[in-house]
Amino acid sequence: MIRQATKEDIPTILEIFNDNILHSTAIYMYKEQTLEQRMQWFEQKQQNGEPLMVFDIDGEVAGYATYGSFRAYPAYHYTVEHSVYVHKGHYKKGIATKLMHGLIDYATKHEVKTMVAGIDKENEASIVIHEKLGFTYSGTIRNAGYKFNRWLDLVFYQLDLHGPENPQEN
Repeated sequence: MIRQATKEDIPTILEIFNDNILHSTAIYMYKEQTLEQRMQWFEQKQQNGEPLMVFDIDGEVAGYATYGSFRAYPAYHYTVEHSVYVHKGHYKKGIATKLMHGLIDYATKHEVKTMVAGIDKENEASIVIHEKLGFTYSGTIRNAGYKFNRWLDLVFYQLDLHGPENPQEN
């Protein structure tokens, strides 16, 4: 079941996030986050009205997905960059795809025009999921990050939604 995250879910979300920091190139960070940092992140998401969805299996968070502002300038208001992560005990169960469907539905209902994914070039599983969902390749930043003693390339994919055609400029 997909639902909005609660404060009680943050320790498991932190566990998933930190596992990705330590063991993958999905997150270009070096140090684990603290529970306090993830709680602040959660509170900021709530204040901004940004979704934070979890995939719940019998009360256990098996994965999560979210999005936030792509860039800070007002003209980027209708573009979001998303993230989706699955607990290592639940890989290859279709959870990421289900979370992405939920996130896309949410974005469509909230006037998002474009969803952006920044994916490590070697993360073939994520690329395949995004392509199956209709995301198209938009470019590569070579040597964008350095982790595990090597340079990493970051590929971008985007999904165009039916957001507002002529939004008001503020």
